[in-house]
Amino acid sequence: MAAHYDNYDYPSYWNNRDYEHESEVLALNHFLKQIKKKGTMVELGSGFGRLAPIYFDRFKKVVLTEPSIKLLTIAQHNLTDKRISFIKSTLQTLSTKIKKNTADVVLMVRVAHHITDMNKALKSINTLLVPKGYLILEFANKRHIKAIVTEFFKGNLTFALDIFPKDISSAKSKRNHSLPFINYHPDIIEEMLKENGFKIVDQVSVSNIRIPVVKRYVPVSILIKLEGFIQKHFSNHRCGPSIFILAQKKG
Repeated sequence: MAAHYDNYDYPSYWNNRDYEHESEVLALNHFLKQIKKKGTMVELGSGFGRLAPIYFDRFKKVVLTEPSIKLLTIAQHNLTDKRISFIKSTLQTLSTKIKKNTADVVLMVRVAHHITDMNKALKSINTLLVPKGYLILEFANKRHIKAIVTEFFKGNLTFALDIFPKDISSAKSKRNHSLPFINYHPDIIEEMLKENGFKIVDQVSVSNIRIPVVKRYVPVSILIKLEGFIQKHFSNHRCGPSIFILAQKKG
């Protein structure tokens, strides 16, 4: 059965998105420095392997999992290091293809917004990790500053306090039964992590300057310097469109 991303040119989506990519690289490197044991890394929904060059040489073994055979084939073509293996799988079927308690680190970036049952997903991820293993989780932030301002001018003054997930999929996408696009409130993600056996080690707000007019006129190199400053000093405000969390499975 074809995956949704088999019919979408996802590599082209990243054209002219150097700022977003480098912002995620900053966050990922920040977390990886805090992880001492680097045996096996499993990336869930790895796509065409965009992030793998950032981390694969830090681990003895890397497993890229992806439901789209199209994207997985591109990743296999571009990533030829013998430490990397590839598995075609959804999160739901992963437990039949990877042994429990074998991953030192699980990475999931730009996947959570397609998941409607995060509790179930986090429970599955927990079983993959060794005791005290790490999860690096990214999710689309419901309460990012642009959304708060937009809702304020619509008269929704309590939007920032509403913790319920919000599906921002277009009506056309819903009619075509496309994947959902869900923004999560940071508080609810933190609570679900704790409920599923994780403790939060660190978190950063990412892509904080994702503003088209700014990206058009300010060089990427300057944007990334500003992004690094914001991630370091203002992440506690959690106002960026993307949140990265480093969580550790309890021993």
